[in-house]
Amino acid sequence: MKSVFVLQHVHVLSKDNDDVKFIGVYSTRRTAKDAIERLSRQPGFQDAIDGFCIDEYEVDMDHWTEGYATIQGDNGNE
Repeated sequence: MKSVFVLQHVHVLSKDNDDVKFIGVYSTRRTAKDAIERLSRQPGFQDAIDGFCIDEYEVDMDHWTEGYATIQGDNGNE
């Protein structure tokens, strides 16, 4: 099994609104953690260290296997 490690940062703006930043894809968990160490010193990230998230994905397979539905919020966007 070959895996990659996806690094993202999530900053919660409000109860219903998150700012998600896709940081990168890494060949090992260690290299993803190294990226966190580098970015943790940058403006914004240094104040939100807990927002980093590493997810492991096996390559060459579907990870979303069901359909989807669009849910419209009450923010005026339809």
